[in-house]
Amino acid sequence: MTRRLSVAERLAADTRNLTLKSIADQSSWDRFLVEQVVFHLGQTHGEFSANDARDLLPEMGRGYLGAAISALSGAGIITRTGQDVPSTSAATKGHGLKVWTLTDKGRRIAARRHEALAQRGRAAA
Repeated sequence: MTRRLSVAERLAADTRNLTLKSIADQSSWDRFLVEQVVFHLGQTHGEFSANDARDLLPEMGRGYLGAAISALSGAGIITRTGQDVPSTSAATKGHGLKVWTLTDKGRRIAARRHEALAQRGRAAA
């Protein structure tokens, strides 16, 4: 026998589902921007958090940056360092953020992207 959800639980689930849908509806351009920032931070800083990425990105939909970082982690491109830092976003009230680093796979992808960009620059010159 399944338990029936209360009105408050149903409203919370509806709100969660709408938020997830709006995150999923972000454009491929937004995903590309987040990937570029993650690769840049991984190559130049070694370790980074959403705080660092947020400083380099335009305003994005609520929750999108975290979802994109989770997707990159799930794809094996970044991994947690085991450290947490407090969020600098006022909206998050200082909750903890994971610190990330590129995996070997992520470093290879970043290096290939960097080389392709350099080749395009040399071809244009």
